[in-house]
Amino acid sequence: MNNVLITGTNRGIGLELARQYQARGDKVVAVCRTVSAEIENLGVQIVDGIDVSQAGDVATLATKVTGMAFDILLHNAGILRGDSFDTLDFDELLEQFKVNALGPLRVVRGLRNNLGAGSKVGIVSSRVGSIADNESGNNYGYRASKAAVNMIGTNLSHDLKPSGIAVALLHPGLVATAMTGGRGIPAKEAATGLIARMDELTLSSTGGFWHANGERLPW
Repeated sequence: MNNVLITGTNRGIGLELARQYQARGDKVVAVCRTVSAEIENLGVQIVDGIDVSQAGDVATLATKVTGMAFDILLHNAGILRGDSFDTLDFDELLEQFKVNALGPLRVVRGLRNNLGAGSKVGIVSSRVGSIADNESGNNYGYRASKAAVNMIGTNLSHDLKPSGIAVALLHPGLVATAMTGGRGIPAKEAATGLIARMDELTLSSTGGFWHANGERLPW
């Protein structure tokens, strides 16, 4: 049995991750801003009221899980504010950086004492953060924030490796959630792939960028 902490769990991929980890016998701490009936019905431990972009909220989270050792920390919380060159809103762009790029860093740093040798950190990124794979433009804030979190995750893989902690950057695929307007694969399929990638993660593969289906993605 693993102790697993997941952020962004009130719906979508995060909810499905919590469901699948719990179903296989792991102990799940589900972190979210606003609790939902779906996550409550799972019977997992819930820490709500946590906005990962806020230092005070992350400090509160750390207090709530003091003394708990996590085998897996999966950072799923994120936001998408669609934009184009002609419709840029720089406040929304900055908001995406705070949540999608700095949020994972805040959480990992805030919960550093809960991680030890053998722990694994997964950051749900996106292939739209790949510079080599960008063939369509638009979504400036989302793309740039995901590219930034890929660099942050790579940094973490170097800084945490001496402590025996492995880090993965993970693309779930285009998943049918509220964020994508219901377009894409079922959240169940995406979560299954993400869990498989976390199971495979080792110190020898730390710092990689993978599709949930196992494909290695370009930077």
